[in-house]
Amino acid sequence: MTDDRLTDRLRAATGDDWTAATDHRFARELHAGTLDDAVFRHYLVQDFAFVTTLADVVAHAAAQAPTLEAKADFAGFLGAVTTDETDYFRRAFDALAVPERDRTDPTLDPVTERFGDLLLRGALDGGYAETLAVLVPVEWVYLTWASGEGERPEQFYLAEWVDLHTGPAFEATVGFLRDELDALDGSLSPARERRLTRLFQRAVEYEVAFFDAAYERAAPVED
Repeated sequence: MTDDRLTDRLRAATGDDWTAATDHRFARELHAGTLDDAVFRHYLVQDFAFVTTLADVVAHAAAQAPTLEAKADFAGFLGAVTTDETDYFRRAFDALAVPERDRTDPTLDPVTERFGDLLLRGALDGGYAETLAVLVPVEWVYLTWASGEGERPEQFYLAEWVDLHTGPAFEATVGFLRDELDALDGSLSPARERRLTRLFQRAVEYEVAFFDAAYERAAPVED
């Protein structure tokens, strides 16, 4: 059994929300190459704004990490977020004709604001365990849905989005984050584990809501 790992217990506690996030319509259509450009454009604009918060939390985790080896792993993770992904966003925004204002100062969806606030509160109001409790689900959900079966989409901005969240490097990042959180298991009080469970659950709930919002709030792509 694998549910003796803390991270497996946390994932199990999310119930149906885990499947809702990892087998979302958004992921299925992205893999199939049938995702509407307007939906993906809205999603990318919101996600790019979210990445700034994510980078802040990863940097905070590096400062909290108890070993130099872990700090180095977080530095590598931060480098991937701020270089590889940033280059991808620029090229995808160009292809999808995203206006400059939406790239630099977008109107944020309520779920984007709440999701970012969850990450910041998890990191700043707690310790290393709380920071990991919001980072692990965010990255693990993406690895899970991106690793799903399907043809490679023809659109580069869909195909490369999958590539960024699969493969040995990203698998190693998620494995590292899980291992760091699992290593804290024996030191957690029942009350603190309940707090981590709530943070983990809320992060997965917001992943579902974030995908939903891409459909609900997308505007048609202008020619």
